[in-house]
Amino acid sequence: MARSLTTIFGAPVQSAVESSEECPALSNLEQFRIFCVCTGNICRSPVAERLLAVRLGPGVAVSSGGTYGVLGAPISPPMARLLGQAEIASADFSARRVTPEELRAADLVLTMTKEQRRDVVDLAPSVVRRTFTLREFARLLDGLEPDELPGRTSAERLRVAVRSAATRRSPSAADEIDDPYGGSEADYVRAFGEIDDAVTTIARIAGGRL
Repeated sequence: MARSLTTIFGAPVQSAVESSEECPALSNLEQFRIFCVCTGNICRSPVAERLLAVRLGPGVAVSSGGTYGVLGAPISPPMARLLGQAEIASADFSARRVTPEELRAADLVLTMTKEQRRDVVDLAPSVVRRTFTLREFARLLDGLEPDELPGRTSAERLRVAVRSAATRRSPSAADEIDDPYGGSEADYVRAFGEIDDAVTTIARIAGGRL
């Protein structure tokens, strides 16, 4: 989605680029917090949010926002239809802008592109080691052996996974999910499928529900 947009669906778009004071993550040890990020928070990040919440189950709280959030907008209709086909609700969603406070409170931040990852780190530099693109994190987890992620719950295993992934980063051209907004139905299906595949890998490794 182009950054030059000022309105979409008649809703205001706000930039999330602003300076802030750094502080440590606020996570409760019994709950693991994932924050998903895309540009407008109407296509990719809401789908990642809803799929992760369903697949990872209790103990993992998932939310999302956009670097240029389309405030109050619903999930884009093509993505809402695809979520509906997966029997996942989308009607209660309302897009918003990511804030530095939410980023710092997250145990894991998942973006859709490398540029969004840079934007996130600009907003909250302290989250650099726990911020990945969604496909990057799935790829890094896919290379782990089961005994490398000890823990009884998804939350416990994800805490270990984030630390492990941060030490094993390697660039890949396949780590991004292109924005389908304004594209064809096939573009939405492709993006949804890429998100679903990455979430499935994360849920399988973390011991969540498939």
